[in-house]
Amino acid sequence: MVGDLSWVPPEVDPSVAHPARVYDYWLGGASNFAADRALAEQINKLMPGVREACRFNRAFLRRAAIFMLDAGIRQFLDIGSGLPTAGNLHEIVQQLEPSARVVYVDRDPIAVAHSELLLRGNDRAAIVFADARERGTILTSPEAKRLLDLSQPVGLFMLLLLHFMPDAWDPAGIVAGYRDVLPSGSYLAVSHVAADGDAKNLGAAVQVYDQNTHNQPFPRTHDEVLSFFAGFDIVEPGLVGCPMWRPDGMGGISDDPGINSLPYAGVARKP
Repeated sequence: MVGDLSWVPPEVDPSVAHPARVYDYWLGGASNFAADRALAEQINKLMPGVREACRFNRAFLRRAAIFMLDAGIRQFLDIGSGLPTAGNLHEIVQQLEPSARVVYVDRDPIAVAHSELLLRGNDRAAIVFADARERGTILTSPEAKRLLDLSQPVGLFMLLLLHFMPDAWDPAGIVAGYRDVLPSGSYLAVSHVAADGDAKNLGAAVQVYDQNTHNQPFPRTHDEVLSFFAGFDIVEPGLVGCPMWRPDGMGGISDDPGINSLPYAGVARKP
């Protein structure tokens, strides 16, 4: 995004980096500002494998979505979906099952605007402008009412989202709120930055991120991330490093074990 910025929503400050746009840059996208690129490159220097970790997360999204499709899921709720990039959830599931329905949720106005453009003409996918904490707003939105039938199982995605929630927000309680309204047979997919992995310079990278955005990350331990699956039955292989969750040869594994364990990933089923 260069040149004329007059189109940018007034509530967006292009001089402040945003996680969705930084992630977009790491994935090779073009929906980012100079501040996002500068921060991304700062972190690249501290953690040269961070781009690879982002690709691992994207590959996990694909594998988890296909797993849920195979389990019979035909409707999906992706909270904290971010900017649209190649391999979006609706593209994955609708290619394999055209009747599949997807509701995206994000609180970033630019992510919402881009998603609305991408989804124009697709009557089986939509985006809701809301914060993950606004469960009632999300589930009673016109988009969710049109596309989600809460009497049937739902595939809920919360990827690289919960580590932007401080403990004071009670992220486990937020997840539990969604769990309680979803029917039996629903699935939850989570990825989350690991506090107890082997990634080098994670603490320094978190500090740089915190200093340059309004979204401080909170890496958590394996046990802490596992607690988000309370009330669900976690499926094999459990909560593992992103590329180790049911690898299919298409996502790759890094030569750096720290990068392999940087995001934890897991899928669980509500009994």
